[in-house]
Parts: sequence; structure tokens; C-alpha cells
Amino acid sequence: MKPIFIAGPCVIESAEVLDAVAERIVEINKRLGVEVIFKASFDKANRTSISSYRGVGIERGLQMLSDVKSKWGLRLLTDIHEAWQADVAAQAVDVLQIPAFLCRQTDLLVAAAKTGKVVNIKKAQFLSGVDMVYPYQKAIESGAKEVWLTERGNSFGYNNLVVDFRNIPDMLAIAPRVIMDCTHSVQRPGAAGGKTGGNREYVPAMALAAKAFGATGYFFEVHPDPDNALSDGPNMLCLDNLENVIKSLL
Repeated sequence: MKPIFIAGPCVIESAEVLDAVAERIVEINKRLGVEVIFKASFDKANRTSISSYRGVGIERGLQMLSDVKSKWGLRLLTDIHEAWQADVAAQAVDVLQIPAFLCRQTDLLVAAAKTGKVVNIKKAQFLSGVDMVYPYQKAIESGAKEVWLTERGNSFGYNNLVVDFRNIPDMLAIAPRVIMDCTHSVQRPGAAGGKTGGNREYVPAMALAAKAFGATGYFFEVHPDPDNALSDGPNMLCLDNLENVIKSLL
């Protein structure tokens, strides 16, 4: 199975950031003969602090994502947090993503499945790979034609995650497409004074380890200037490094 790649900024900050990332992704797709799906969130509903930047909202955000699709011709992925958002987001994007914390929310999974879009379910930090059979079944039995599962690490004590790469083959026994979230897996949740920290230097190794365990896709949050990003900067990959990381996986 040819690997897929998902990349983009954590949250929509501006049209300029979206265009900078989209332009680079188009170049990578052409040079390497791959498909990188463009990812960005219109809302980050699970920020650590109420004062943290959440995004531009669903109406403006989906319009900005639609502009990316029209201008750059990329497939799009965004995440949804409430069931009512599924039909609205499905009008603009190709893949609906279920955030890890919400992967057991039945109404959310059913609503996403009923849109007919690809549904990417991120494994919760408190579940094993084997446990993901139940969210997968909820989506499939609700009419989803294609469901992906994504590994993103498990809670390990306080403010830390660890990746058990055995989850990848365990989930491949459930779904044909299992993606490694190489950037969220290096987070330090809530460990940076009211926001999430992280160790982006481990991202390339996380990707290669996932490949060794059979991953069929890779997810990277990227930004032209991660140190000044408005969300998830410490674990985001610098946009300039994305192409070399993808090359290492081909």
C-alpha cells in the first residue's frame, strides 16, 4: 500500500501561513511523487488554557480551507469536535478527523460516518490499539466507506506521552490504513505553563520507527516558524524539514 502523508499547521492562523505551507506541499508532491494531504484546524477546542488561541472559527475557517483547495488543488483534512460540525465541514474537506480525546464519542463518530467522507480516528491517549476496534466499528456500521486509525502515543504519568509501537500492527488487524501522528506523539501535554510543550527533535525518529512497525501513513503538523506558532509550536516540525523527513520514509 502506497503511504499517504498528512501535513499542515496545527490551527488556522492566517491566509499567509496556509499559503506558505500549501505551496511547499504542492512542490513536495510533484518532486517526490507522493500525496500530502493538507491539514489545519478551524478550532482547537481542547487547548490547555481558556486564554490560549483556538482558531478563526468554523465559518471563516472552512472558507479559508476551501480557498486553499481552489488555489492549490490539495485534498484537505480537518478535525471536528461536535456532531453538528460533521455535515458543515464535509462540504469543504475530504477527510474528517476525530480528535483523540473524543474517539469514543458515539454521536460524533456516527455523524462523521454519515457524511460519506473518509473518517480518520485518532487513538485516545488512554486506549490501546486493540481497543480501537470499537470506534472503528461505530464508524463502519454507521455507513463510513473508509476509516483510518491514527497512533499518537499514550499518557505516561503526568505531562508525558510514550509510544507503544505495537499499537500499529494491532490496529492494522482492524483497519487497512494506520497512520502515525509523528508530531503529537512528542507532546508534553500541559507541561509548558498553561500550554502543551514538546520535543520536535524526535519527530523524524518517530516516523522511521512507525515505518518499521508497518505504518501506512504519516501525520506531521508543520509551520514556517514553529517557535512562534500560535498552537503546538514545540512539537511541530519546521516546514523546511518536511521534505527530507518524507524522503527518509520512501
